[in-house]
Amino acid sequence: MEKVLEVKNLQVRIKKETIIENLSFEVKEREIFCILGPNGAGKTTLFKALLGLIPFSGTIKWKEGIKIGYLPERLSRRSFANIPITIKDFFFIKTKDLKKIKEYLEEVGLDSSKILDKNPSQLSAGQFQRFLISWVLISEPQVLLLDEPTTNVDISGENFLLNFLSKQREKRNLTILLITHDLDIVYGFATKVLCIYKKLLCSGIPREILTPQLLEKLYGAKLKFYIHKHG
Repeated sequence: MEKVLEVKNLQVRIKKETIIENLSFEVKEREIFCILGPNGAGKTTLFKALLGLIPFSGTIKWKEGIKIGYLPERLSRRSFANIPITIKDFFFIKTKDLKKIKEYLEEVGLDSSKILDKNPSQLSAGQFQRFLISWVLISEPQVLLLDEPTTNVDISGENFLLNFLSKQREKRNLTILLITHDLDIVYGFATKVLCIYKKLLCSGIPREILTPQLLEKLYGAKLKFYIHKHG
């Protein structure tokens, strides 16, 4: 498979503090590439560097002409509560094609006739995440960058989102980069995992490299977790 992203010797310093140190990795087409690490590991900073939103040193090389969709973690329902905007208005930022908007909402299991005129803050947590996923996909990106997309979503909502994204990967030949600290998501969803705590700790197929010893090093404590299947 062709490379869509190559990162070499990436370093990010903010206010004289090193957030990411000498990080190198590559992502290939149609991978589901999970970035795993505890809070403060530099995961969101990495996404910002990949998108050119913050200064960095080293090399970030995307496949020429690649179209990227980004869903940041900080986008919350509450942030919409004081903004006089409907879901339809928010989609109109990208397209005025109402038929297409309805199709993309229906594809994530949302009834467009019931929500188009609502403010996004009126949706449930699960509905809100589905709405955001459809909003990102309507631009028809080739790569999706998702920062903690299942935060505040219950298990059934998480399963729906992950299964949906897996299907979209097949349907649209998507490459997905997903930030998480949830081991269950990594085991059930990722084709490859990158473990970081400011620098590279491991990279490879989850079940081959995520040993109890490595996870203890990553999180600083022995972990208990279960694996449920997304499907």
